Amino acid sequence: MKAPAFWYAPPGNAARLLSPAGSLFAALGRARLATAKPVHPGIPVICVGNLVAGGAGKTPVALAVAEVLKARRVHFLTRGYGGRERGPLLVDRTKHDSADVGDEALLLAASRPTWVARDRIAGAKAVTAAGAETVVMDDGFQNPRLAKDLSILVVDGGAGFGNGHVIPAGPLREPVDAGMARADAVVVLGRDDAGIKALVAGRLPVLSARLTPARNVADALRGRRIVAFAGIGRPGKFFATLEELGAELVGRLAFADHHPYDPDEIMRLVEYADSLGAVPVTTAKDAVRLTEAARAMVHVLPVSVTWDDPAAIRHLLTPYMTSSLPNAR
Repeated sequence: MKAPAFWYAPPGNAARLLSPAGSLFAALGRARLATAKPVHPGIPVICVGNLVAGGAGKTPVALAVAEVLKARRVHFLTRGYGGRERGPLLVDRTKHDSADVGDEALLLAASRPTWVARDRIAGAKAVTAAGAETVVMDDGFQNPRLAKDLSILVVDGGAGFGNGHVIPAGPLREPVDAGMARADAVVVLGRDDAGIKALVAGRLPVLSARLTPARNVADALRGRRIVAFAGIGRPGKFFATLEELGAELVGRLAFADHHPYDPDEIMRLVEYADSLGAVPVTTAKDAVRLTEAARAMVHVLPVSVTWDDPAAIRHLLTPYMTSSLPNAR
């Protein structure tokens, strides 16, 4: 689904009318946390999560965290949102597609062994049995069943926490203060227009980073006429990135997050771009939801995380670079 526009606008009538439902949602979350008895798998568990529904950049940050820990046998663990498999299942990119395991799992599996599991405890046990030394979770911050050694919250610097209300009155999965109380660090992705650093100052370490497009693709797209399409949490962010590269956007097509593309849809999109003398461009997350034939007809702009202070993320992850196990909370 697409996030309602009022989630990222100043609180208005819609947010006020839905705030009682948001309060109930938050109360149910507190009860779930209070009654949970977390289980630890015996190896470090690093959770990369967020406080809002939709895209904040968790998957690129999870990949970047694993890269810092590259000397360790890191396995990813994800729920497999959008996929039919319940797991625990080791993702095989030659056998599984996004309908099986979801798009994030396919992106992660291109880097390191990746497990899909609706039951996070069962998934972590499978990861441990497979010989991993560290679990990096993509999402799962609000799931209290699996004990975490380090929890990193990712916040989009432009969107922040939206209107500050809890679902369905706003984008928050839980109140900001409650989430911050369980986190160990915050990563602000992109320019901090939402004032996240000031909000978090003195409470948690704040790391700044940005999503950097692959240089070779960026150079090839500069000055080109482009029809951009994306089914991610914030398609506008992708469109802005292309414009910053110097591309000429003659078409912008925004789909719901995790939108399942069909081949005919892509063919119509390619024909539309051709009629404008343009090329179709999408994100890496969207590309894994395309058939092989459809993927060959579009351009893909991969991105990766660039840390403003690489020493800060290394310092945060130093306790997990050795064979010793930090104490789980």
